[in-house]
Amino acid sequence: MSAIKDKLNQLGYTLPEAPVPVASYISVTQVGNLVYTSGTLPMENGKIKYTGKINNQNYETTGYEAAKLCTLNALSILDKEIDLDNIKKFVKLTGFVNSESGFIQQPKVINGSSDLLVEVFEEAGKHTRSAVGVSDLPLDVSVEIEFIVEIK
Repeated sequence: MSAIKDKLNQLGYTLPEAPVPVASYISVTQVGNLVYTSGTLPMENGKIKYTGKINNQNYETTGYEAAKLCTLNALSILDKEIDLDNIKKFVKLTGFVNSESGFIQQPKVINGSSDLLVEVFEEAGKHTRSAVGVSDLPLDVSVEIEFIVEIK
């Protein structure tokens, strides 16, 4: 087992089965030493786990956990394509939050992803980031995450 997968297990996380694209696109593309993921959804056992709007009542629970699950799914996709031990640095995280009108805590939702990356990858998990509130997301998911990573 890889060092990163060992660390994930020690922290109590399990990588899910890598989700397959739900439309006409690929999950990962590599350009030079940069790897880009498509938007990754909060899937569990092949089904969407978190749907609907994020608001002031559910962002610290539902929103944060949805972002973590998106991240675990994205990591499983990256592991399948490049092996997590080949990641040198997370360059950029973009998080989209299916937001109720007037909700402005998108950064706290996307912290679910950021916190997990730093917990697992430490310094290499620190990244630039955008946390964007949107009126709707595909399949009514609550959160969607995408990464740009540098590989060794």
